[in-house]
Amino acid sequence: MLVILVVLGAAVLHATWNAMAHGAPDRVAGLALFELAAGVIGLVAVLVMGLPPAGTWWYIIASALLHLAYLGGLLASYQLGQFSQMYPLARGTSPWVVAVVSIVVLHQTLAVLELAGVLLVSAGLIALVFIGRPGRGQVPALFAAIGTGLMIASYTVVDGVAVHKMPVATYMGWVFMLQGFAVPLAVLFWRGRQAFNLPRPAILSGLAGGVVSMAAYGLVLWAQTRGTLAAIAALRETSIIFGAIIGAIFFHERFGPKRAAAAAVVVAGIVLITTG
Repeated sequence: MLVILVVLGAAVLHATWNAMAHGAPDRVAGLALFELAAGVIGLVAVLVMGLPPAGTWWYIIASALLHLAYLGGLLASYQLGQFSQMYPLARGTSPWVVAVVSIVVLHQTLAVLELAGVLLVSAGLIALVFIGRPGRGQVPALFAAIGTGLMIASYTVVDGVAVHKMPVATYMGWVFMLQGFAVPLAVLFWRGRQAFNLPRPAILSGLAGGVVSMAAYGLVLWAQTRGTLAAIAALRETSIIFGAIIGAIFFHERFGPKRAAAAAVVVAGIVLITTG
């Protein structure tokens, strides 16, 4: 029960920091501040925990690179599309892609519940995309969200293996330190010092968002050491529902019963895939 509550709490935090990133007046600078805060916390963890075990560096490097790609896709998604549409699509793509690849590439047979889950996720994603009647101008946003989902699937697998090979704090510290300092340095190189000439509230919000982001990630990593990767991943994707609600309340994006039903279908499909 504790693990379930922890993951649901992480889902709320995850949807919250994504909403903060979407709502930032300058999303590029805001994301850089998010990562700067996470990088500093990661550095403290590294200084306390020390080096990771031998033979585990590739997990850390792979996860950091995948997270950087994920952040790039996330930023593109939020720059191009609506939060309540892009967030569910990005989060819902990950388990769906894993299921499809297992059938087409690995030639694995899915259980009845898993197959039903694939169909539900497919239907829910199609509904989420077309309920808002996206035009041609939104096609890049849809591709960015799907690409983000692919990165989520990739780093989820890497993380799930890594946390069983080293302490969570060690792994988390190194990953966040590497990616956390890389993003603000890249933004500084790209846009110069003026990129961070933001009002004090925006700076504080950005740094706070980084703390929330790291808390959400840390809770999920801890849960992965106590439960199965598939079940934890399914519970984490309940953030889809929280994200849709946040988009409606804070960004005044159209929600309505149709979009609520579509988001619920996606979550139900994810649960079936991972428990079938």
